[in-house]
Amino acid sequence: MKKVRIGIIGIGNMGSSYVRELSKGSVPNAELRAVCDINPERLEWAKDTLGEKVSLYDNPDKFFSEADIDAVIVATPHYDHPPLAVKGFEKGLHVLIDKPAGVYTKQVREMNRVAEKSGKVFGIMYNQRTNPLYQKLRDLIKSGELGELRRTNWIITNWYRPQSYYDSGGWRATWAGEGGGVLLNQDPHQLDLWQWTCGMPKRVMAFMYFGKYHNIEVEDDVTAFVEYENGATGVFVTSTADAPGTNRFEVTGDRGKIVIEDDKLTFWRLRVSERQFNREYTGGFGQPECWKCEIPISGENTQHIGIITNWVDSILHGTKLLAPGTEGINGLEISNAMHLSAWTGKWADIPVDEDLYYELLQERIKNSTFKKNTTVSRTLDVSGTH
Repeated sequence: MKKVRIGIIGIGNMGSSYVRELSKGSVPNAELRAVCDINPERLEWAKDTLGEKVSLYDNPDKFFSEADIDAVIVATPHYDHPPLAVKGFEKGLHVLIDKPAGVYTKQVREMNRVAEKSGKVFGIMYNQRTNPLYQKLRDLIKSGELGELRRTNWIITNWYRPQSYYDSGGWRATWAGEGGGVLLNQDPHQLDLWQWTCGMPKRVMAFMYFGKYHNIEVEDDVTAFVEYENGATGVFVTSTADAPGTNRFEVTGDRGKIVIEDDKLTFWRLRVSERQFNREYTGGFGQPECWKCEIPISGENTQHIGIITNWVDSILHGTKLLAPGTEGINGLEISNAMHLSAWTGKWADIPVDEDLYYELLQERIKNSTFKKNTTVSRTLDVSGTH
């Protein structure tokens, strides 16, 4: 295989951007061969944009059975990522799904099982993993430079959305249409980066407001507290109603503190660990000597194109994936645990109680204002719900 022949299913907001990039050759050794969407307007756009060189499909089954492709990018709303990915694996295709991995871990776990059995290359669009800031943070933590994890705090409230955004589609911000609010729509990247850099917490207590600032069913304001296995704690604050918002990620270890804010990483580094200072210092008031270090960051933040290129290179050359699709379950597990805690008013352990989460989610879907008809009719009409 000299080039990977790619099909895209769902050419709404995000899918159309992938169409444009692939069609102009932004991804080496990749060729766009087919797109699928049931919305005639989107197919007309694809025809005008791509001409006759790309096959167009208005039916996913026909797309999977007839398209001359080696790999598929799934760029549809949340609920349909796992079933469409599974169809791709069953057809012998490599698969890249948009975020999130799905709505509930029970479904995503089955997708992962099929993916691993298929032997195909499975990626997820966690494009923030290409950001050198977070790569450096992960390196400083994993290498032990920051010491043992003590505390994590992420305030991510620069997701402001007016009511008109939610009114733009009947499925938006509904339990039946999206399966969640700010956690599932805007925050999957941050939840992934949180666990990618700091590891998975062991339990969660979340306080969540549903339609507090907007006329919606799902959460638009969240504060969650987590505990890690070693006793460290963390807080995650998010909302779509703060104007102006904040994006500040702070991680404290026993050898200092790292802050990422305004596209800059700053490391307050202790000369000796806090634990050593605590044991040895005898002067009463005092604290370890601390240096404020501006950490140099090198490398390009290649975003979506970087993830697709890495996926294609993995298909052709076995290159290690930066964002393996099977890891999509991790951030979703935290999200599900937050919802479960808010719904029950109790701590939610991780791994999450998948059966209880699914049961409580179904109750909300049953009473949702959006009445889901068929998976396909909604799936391919709109995508990329950021």
